[in-house]
Amino acid sequence: MEKRRIAILGSTGSIGRQTLDVIREHRDLFEVELLTCLGSWELMAAQAREFDVNNAVICDETKYKSLSEALDGSDTKAFAGMKSVCDLVTSDRVDIVVAAMVGFSGLAPTMAAIGAGKVIALANKETLVAAGSIVMGMSKKFHAPILPVDSEHSAIFQCLLSAQGNAIHKIHLTASGGPFRTWDKDRISAATKDMALKHPNWSMGAKITIDSATMMNKGFEVIEARWLFDTPVDRINVVVHPESIIHSMVEYEDGAVIAQLASPDMREPIQFAIGFPERLPLANKKLDFAELGNISFFKPDTEKFPALALAYKAMERGGNIPCAMNAANEAAVAAFLQDRIPFYGISDIVGECMECATFIGEPSVEDIFKTNEEIYSLAQRKIEAMAKKG
Repeated sequence: MEKRRIAILGSTGSIGRQTLDVIREHRDLFEVELLTCLGSWELMAAQAREFDVNNAVICDETKYKSLSEALDGSDTKAFAGMKSVCDLVTSDRVDIVVAAMVGFSGLAPTMAAIGAGKVIALANKETLVAAGSIVMGMSKKFHAPILPVDSEHSAIFQCLLSAQGNAIHKIHLTASGGPFRTWDKDRISAATKDMALKHPNWSMGAKITIDSATMMNKGFEVIEARWLFDTPVDRINVVVHPESIIHSMVEYEDGAVIAQLASPDMREPIQFAIGFPERLPLANKKLDFAELGNISFFKPDTEKFPALALAYKAMERGGNIPCAMNAANEAAVAAFLQDRIPFYGISDIVGECMECATFIGEPSVEDIFKTNEEIYSLAQRKIEAMAKKG
């Protein structure tokens, strides 16, 4: 395998840090060309020095001076702003782009990388949730492969490698159920952010951990699977699997089900994406089936977790509605993390904003960005009203 040059969009977040963990194990196979982050200039500067990175971009332009001073005397050039990210990600010196920025902000640089024909290791769910049809169309047009980094979609991808052209009957996405799986609805309604941030199996950033607690994360993954694997939503099933050992399954027309199993460690799907098609050694915990014992499965409860039902509804309506859902969810999750709204306020605001969105059946890129801006503002107004009511 020839050495691959990596750009990591969101290097200071959970996926970005774990991508660098993988690269540390295989310095002979990967080199880091570009790092970006929102505002954590100290950590990114340390990363840039450790990996002798050529370029580092801080998206918060007010932090540029701090980053530049921290990199003084190194070989890393400092830049600021999203335009710099979009420009640098198209460089001939970049082979693979790990798209790990959080939220809608990841869409523009990912599209820029696709337009330059880069291989995309996609960890940013919102890119396909907000603009799946556009992004997948660009991927085909510019011959830019999209390799999934989400553990569930990586699992499906790995299962499909055995399909050999045979049609699939159904995709089964597994879900841990989050921290509130066994709670009743009244108890969930009083949940605090500290409770919601205690995921039982995975170590993730705050936003995705809250999305897991509401099960909106699983709804996003249904939409991702629809676009990544060109599969109708009615053939994508969600099953709660608390142990998080089976990361997802593919069922074929003859009833056979192929599953991908591994310990809950995001470094495995990250490494599979950036090393594909080779499977490289990884210093992770391997499964001990005798120690594992029993594994269990349950149907998701959409009464306790209405966000999952909203995601299916968004895909049924199509057009720009998934984008509206995502925008409202970003605003609502941020408000919950600031203790401004209750837990179920998240799904309430998302549902209301989806109903208010002006439907566009075949949105353009401009329509997607406009929908995101308008619905995010609408959600903010609804958050203010909910906060005032207490």
